[in-house]
Amino acid sequence: MTRPPSRDSSAAPPSAAAATAAPAAADPRLPADPRPPAAPRPRSGEGPRVRAARPLDPGDRERLLSGGCHDPHALLGAHTGRGGVSVRALRPHARAVTVLAKGLRAELHSEGDGLFAGVLPLRAAPEYRLLVEYGGDGGAGHESEIHDPYRFLPALGELDLHLIGEGRHEELWRALGAHPMTHQGVAGTRFTLWAPNARGVRVTGDFCYWDGTGFPMRSLGSSGVWELFLPGIGDGALYKFQIMRPDGSHTLRADPMARRAETPPATASVVTGSRYAWQDAEWMARRGRRPVHESPFSVYEVHLPSWRPGLSYRQLAEQLPSYVADLGFTHVELMPLSEHPFGGSWGYQVTGFYAPTSRMGTPDDFRHLVDALHRAGIGVIMDWVPAHFPRDDWALAEFDGRPLYEPGDPSRAAHPDWGTLEFDYGRTEVRNFLVANAVYWCEEFHVDGLRVDAVASMLYLDYSREHGQWTPNEHGGRENLDAVAFLQEMNATVYRRCPGVVTIAEESTAWNGVTRATHHVGPGGFGGLGFGLKWNMGWMHDSLGYAAHEPVHRKYHHHEMTFSMVYAYSENYILPISHDEVVHGKRSLVSKMPGDWWQQRAGHRAYLGFMWAHPGKQLLFMGQEFAQGAEWSEAHGPDWWLLDPSYAAEPDHRGVRLLVRDLNTVYGATPALWERDTAPEGFAWVDGDAADDNVFAFLRFDAAGSPLLAVSNFSPVVRHDYRLGTPEPVDAWAEALNTDAARYGGGGVCHEEPLKAEPVPWHGRGTSVRLTLPPLATVWLRPV
Repeated sequence: MTRPPSRDSSAAPPSAAAATAAPAAADPRLPADPRPPAAPRPRSGEGPRVRAARPLDPGDRERLLSGGCHDPHALLGAHTGRGGVSVRALRPHARAVTVLAKGLRAELHSEGDGLFAGVLPLRAAPEYRLLVEYGGDGGAGHESEIHDPYRFLPALGELDLHLIGEGRHEELWRALGAHPMTHQGVAGTRFTLWAPNARGVRVTGDFCYWDGTGFPMRSLGSSGVWELFLPGIGDGALYKFQIMRPDGSHTLRADPMARRAETPPATASVVTGSRYAWQDAEWMARRGRRPVHESPFSVYEVHLPSWRPGLSYRQLAEQLPSYVADLGFTHVELMPLSEHPFGGSWGYQVTGFYAPTSRMGTPDDFRHLVDALHRAGIGVIMDWVPAHFPRDDWALAEFDGRPLYEPGDPSRAAHPDWGTLEFDYGRTEVRNFLVANAVYWCEEFHVDGLRVDAVASMLYLDYSREHGQWTPNEHGGRENLDAVAFLQEMNATVYRRCPGVVTIAEESTAWNGVTRATHHVGPGGFGGLGFGLKWNMGWMHDSLGYAAHEPVHRKYHHHEMTFSMVYAYSENYILPISHDEVVHGKRSLVSKMPGDWWQQRAGHRAYLGFMWAHPGKQLLFMGQEFAQGAEWSEAHGPDWWLLDPSYAAEPDHRGVRLLVRDLNTVYGATPALWERDTAPEGFAWVDGDAADDNVFAFLRFDAAGSPLLAVSNFSPVVRHDYRLGTPEPVDAWAEALNTDAARYGGGGVCHEEPLKAEPVPWHGRGTSVRLTLPPLATVWLRPV
């Protein structure tokens, strides 16, 4: 997919002359050093005598300067020997380096190429700082007093390394990436990176003019993890990793574990730490008290950048919660917010899996939005994309010079549909990267659910591949056993660690057991995948296909609306009218309906009434709640002007939005519509065979057996004295909702008075009612 040109702030370091003219200064974002300024450099003859150090081995020197050194701390810093303490520093473009300690001031000898070294007449290495002088050739000089990064012990523990090696570090984001911290009493940032194929890694950033020569990282044993603590670096610093590949070439990469990124098209990672104080304790304590499949669950899907274009996370927090709460939705589902370079991908081609997109603010700004939604009583579901990643050469693809996050076999690595790369689910560290990422969003940002994108593409080795383009698994089947294990581990880990969170699968096939527990083995010998809910793609496809037909032809497609009940209880379903159904020429929901404008709006309302009454939870994409006629575009978002009262006197669009509000209100107050969504006893057909009439009538029951009668008439004619069988012993039924009500923009064919049940057997039941069915409308009736 074509992307806009990228501006990489770290693309090229300045020339040596420029670096000399503008030497590295203390980071202005950090607090001022509370100690008094250093004394002037000593004149000749002052300070202890510093002997020249033994020169570095030529091979070590070459590896250190080229960025291919595994253990720079063995060559740099202070080391005690028989002749004293040897100190060596690598400060490119410096004119002089002096060691400062208590009672000590000693200038090191220049060894060329930015190396300075000397042997101090001491028995043990002191706590010291470096005074680095820049300038020369007639230019003004500049001194900078710094801690030496190479005098610090590793800031990552053995347990972290063990868990990373085992692929079981469930809080991986705390171990890898850039973390502001105090280490050995000094404030700075710990940089850690997993790059097992690298010959060497250096940190580079705006704090060193994007010249990483002076900051090589050390390799921590066989873990593949590289580490360096940089004193004086804090929040807001831009950075990347310069990696020497196995062939000796270099690549400049953003941090896979970065928790903040530059705003695209810039691609650097940003050092960040959270200071947010959450205010949603009450929400977090009660969100898991009732299983989601036995609770009201009505979702408003949002593409945040285009919902109100130009708003920040904090500005959205002032508008989105009240709008969603007014409409009565229980949750919002946010299309992917992990950092992505190309806005036209809608967030589905992720480069920064741990970083909320900076397009709308900082990670703490996003926390503020989630907090505001929770305080408004709205749950937050995040779109999560572990199926693939783009090939950008500054991101994950062949990260350290060889396939790392993707499989080594190019035919397995390439995703055939999107020009992206698939993850290597069989590699423990990669699986850990993704499992921890799922936990990260739930724990660090308090999200209440993850909707997992493109699950089918992960489950099948032959997904979108022809014969000969894929290799069967060890049992000769087409199932991707590594992906199955990953999804099971992800779901089990999230549900264990994050009470009240729900995972939702966008899975478009008949895979058995998507929402079955992972320890329950089903047909085929597989345990369940462990999701809480699954998108019902079959219902969506069939019902939209039926609705798109002219009413005169709908009787020939009647089964498309009833077939969903054949498999309705095979999984825990959510009924999605998502963004995918209103883009790329598919037309908006109202525009799918045949007929004139009145009939299209009526069909739209009737469809929503049918959807809310059907077993399963509901999801509706933004703009469809007020019958937007145009397809969605990420460039401008919903057509909010349609809701302006001055646009039209009759409630064309405002009436549909009012209906959605009432649908959610009645739905939430009627347990029959959600309490037994996953139990066959919660549903019964009254008449599922009225094809000639385009009528569907069914009952929903709550746990106590109290019913709700839903009737949809998908023909454009009024049907008088339409008799339907009703359950005993209900004596009378009253309208709970009628999509043809005048306030919704309908014709007002309603029942003002309750309908008395008559002792006339009908549809196999002992009693029945006669009612008038409005055209292109859905009516809900409840006992009175």
